[in-house]
Amino acid sequence: MTTTHPGPPAPPRTPARPASLDAVLAYAWGAGELTASDALAATGLTRSTTIEALDALTGMGLLRELPNAREAGTYRKGRPARRFELRADGAVLVGVDSGQVHVTATVTDLLSRPLGTARAVLDPEDDAVTRRAAVLGTVDSALDAAGRTRADVLSLCAGVPAPVNTRGESPRHPDGFWDRMNPGLQGAFAVWAPLVRIENDASLAAVAEGAAGAATGSRNYVSLLAGGRLGAGVVVDGRVLHGAHGGVGEMVAFDLVEGVGTASGLGARAAEWAAEAVARGEVDPSGALAALAPGEIDGQRVLGLAAAGDPDALRVVQRVGGMLARVVNVLASMFDPERIVVSGAVSAGVQQVVEAARAALPTGRHLPAPVLAISPLGADVVVTGAVAEAAAAARRHALDLWGTRSG
Repeated sequence: MTTTHPGPPAPPRTPARPASLDAVLAYAWGAGELTASDALAATGLTRSTTIEALDALTGMGLLRELPNAREAGTYRKGRPARRFELRADGAVLVGVDSGQVHVTATVTDLLSRPLGTARAVLDPEDDAVTRRAAVLGTVDSALDAAGRTRADVLSLCAGVPAPVNTRGESPRHPDGFWDRMNPGLQGAFAVWAPLVRIENDASLAAVAEGAAGAATGSRNYVSLLAGGRLGAGVVVDGRVLHGAHGGVGEMVAFDLVEGVGTASGLGARAAEWAAEAVARGEVDPSGALAALAPGEIDGQRVLGLAAAGDPDALRVVQRVGGMLARVVNVLASMFDPERIVVSGAVSAGVQQVVEAARAALPTGRHLPAPVLAISPLGADVVVTGAVAEAAAAARRHALDLWGTRSG
């Protein structure tokens, strides 16, 4: 499934460009090795027009011509067909997950095959200038790991934990949080990257789930990033929703929902409730949970203890599952999705939480309840979605930009 949204303004289309170039390139991008006959059959163009387009795209450097069958040693008789493929190494894509405390940047070729990745730790309290420099530095490190430079980048997409409108801007936040999380990244990257998109991280998780995760084939679903804080990427009728300020999927409303109370995520809530239970003496003093020092009680550890059968941790998990059921019920009533996917790093340990939530979902709703699923994409779901968005932009606009590139 391909999710769509308006996106930033497109680069101007070259007025004199034949439509045949777009048609043949669109086919070649996903075809692997191809011949003129393959492209002709896929596009419906005439043979002469198809060959002209293949030659033009090869001359531009977007395609490369491969050795024919005779030169490759596999030819038997007749005239060998000319063979072509996308020049996947002609430029690179960059996907970035710039979270509260971690940033990951991955560089791929034009077919989204990874070439290099870099990661760094961020301080959530850093000012905008410091955070921006750290994110840019991580992208440079990923490019270096891939053996490429900024000049090789065709398209870049970055996810941030803030609402983002279609111009890559985040609204002002009362305490400056969104301003720090999205510190002018659109302008900073646009200085050297031809195609730039800044997007909410949960929305990019939704893109990833629709492309290669637990929502493949679905046109109506919600991707719920639920580790430290709740954030939702909402897809309705195949389109990622944004709203006037990019605020669709912001979870502040759960401050007002009884039984939820805050936008804290599943891992954070498990750690909070486990620590409270220990402090109140509500756990077995000889049990695994009571043996943890206060600083050792985190979401991952509590979920792990529950998975191992610890009864105190299991009680916490049941409570977290009940909270998740309320979140799912509210999202279902607002957006009518066919599935809600728990995404992000926390997805690796939430099987029991999700099972508890499924059991707690109310019956007799006016609308069918959505399927509650767990993402298979793990901690890299946002960067996976970012690469997918960068690739989609590259496919749409490569011909608009390739003539300005030296490669």
